[in-house]
Amino acid sequence: MRLQVFLSHNGVCSRRDAMDLVKAGRVKVNGRIVKEPSTPVDGSEEITVDGQKVGAKDYTYVMLNKPAGYTTTKDDVHAEKTVMDLLPSGMRHLAPVGRLDRESEGLLLLTNDGDLSFRLTHPKFHADKTYLVRVKGELTKQKQAKMESGVELEGVKTAPCRIKELKYNGTDTEFKITLNEGRKRQIRMMARSVGHHVIYLCRLSMGKLQLGNLPKGQWKLLTKAEIL
Repeated sequence: MRLQVFLSHNGVCSRRDAMDLVKAGRVKVNGRIVKEPSTPVDGSEEITVDGQKVGAKDYTYVMLNKPAGYTTTKDDVHAEKTVMDLLPSGMRHLAPVGRLDRESEGLLLLTNDGDLSFRLTHPKFHADKTYLVRVKGELTKQKQAKMESGVELEGVKTAPCRIKELKYNGTDTEFKITLNEGRKRQIRMMARSVGHHVIYLCRLSMGKLQLGNLPKGQWKLLTKAEIL
């Protein structure tokens, strides 16, 4: 991690202000003044600002198998149930990484690590997210191709995605879709654009993180290495 980022992550100041602090010679690493903001550190060093030691902030990572009916938010007076209701009180400071709409299920990551959250949700990092989807009616190969190549939603075309394991049972179609965008209700709107209503939606993975067999409504602690 760059020294500038370390200072920002651990509550000293913003990244921009951290750059100024370092360049001004106010930061020491293991007792030596460092004036290069991009100097790599791993948190094991003694890092001080104006003589005050900066401790590495403890980060918590929780994976939750979100059931339908819970709103993905930390605080909403209008929500009957939120995902925070499924966590112990000592974890209420965590924030959801991205969103799952109220009727969707599956993998939801919560953390107080803002940088990791940004890396998993911003399209420039291309973090794939895979969902199991069921829609009413038959999703034909032509409609599949249209969704995969991108459809226009609210005036903006979606990025290309991948659809696989397409199964039609005579009344509805089940498939897996992988995309690296996270626009609000995107999959539901994409399906609607080709004439289908989503009746089930479950996130199976985010980046390399897999939901696996975690029971619905349950959570487990993770290490950062399990996520990245």
